[in-house]
Amino acid sequence: MEVTWLFVAAFAASTLGGVLGMASGIFIVPILTLLFGIGIHAAIGASIVSVIACSCASAAPFLKGRLTNIRLAIILETATTLGAITGVLLIGIVPTPFLYGLFAAILALSAKQMLARRREVAGVDTLTATSWETMLRLHSTFPDHASGQEVPYQVVRVPLGMVLMYGAGLISALLGIGSGVLKIPAMDTALRLPIKVSSATSNFMIGVTAAASASAYFMRGDIDVGIAGPIALGSVIGSLAGARLLFGLPADKLRVFFVVVLVVLAIQMLMTSFGIHIFGGSA
Repeated sequence: MEVTWLFVAAFAASTLGGVLGMASGIFIVPILTLLFGIGIHAAIGASIVSVIACSCASAAPFLKGRLTNIRLAIILETATTLGAITGVLLIGIVPTPFLYGLFAAILALSAKQMLARRREVAGVDTLTATSWETMLRLHSTFPDHASGQEVPYQVVRVPLGMVLMYGAGLISALLGIGSGVLKIPAMDTALRLPIKVSSATSNFMIGVTAAASASAYFMRGDIDVGIAGPIALGSVIGSLAGARLLFGLPADKLRVFFVVVLVVLAIQMLMTSFGIHIFGGSA
């Protein structure tokens, strides 16, 4: 029965994570620690496996549906990885309550900015031949299943995006959380990507980040196969379900849904900064 419920929990968390483009560990770790009484290290190890499974499973549908901007993902992931390495080096130096408070403020600001961009702006402005985005061929299009049309979009302010991705990797490493919750608002508000492209590209990126740390957790013995097995299976099926939902959801409703999740997480992080723990730690 416990294996069955682990599968169900992973399925639900990965479906939600797949739709939002976030690491499912931010939902799985609290579920495992609070509902199943699993130790935090084993829960984080299982969540890392689920993130890799979720990213790999959803990558194919998103790539086939041409929602993922691979070129942009590779560039941004470089900055995120450098930020994560810096964060690891700074662990123990910066006070944790301050970090949680800062993270809550960033989430609240991101929610406000994303809500302000509630209406997607279709069309392409005049391209600058010498811009980073044009030289790197980052501009693209994606199929809108709701309208049945091909929607063009431009990537803007890549240098600013890389700075934000560095910060996302830095904060996520310091707090031990997934950086997807910060990547999507950055891509949405700074790079001006459509929300579906942001979610799909984030899904593609989070697997790379998780794979880098999975080996360390495995060597430390923090990955319990009995727990990680059903979690991985539920994550694969859940991520495929999340991918199908993302294709069908209107962009406007998806943005509002993500804003609600950001606000809830911001409240949790703010309370954690004052020593009030509603949920367990998240990865």
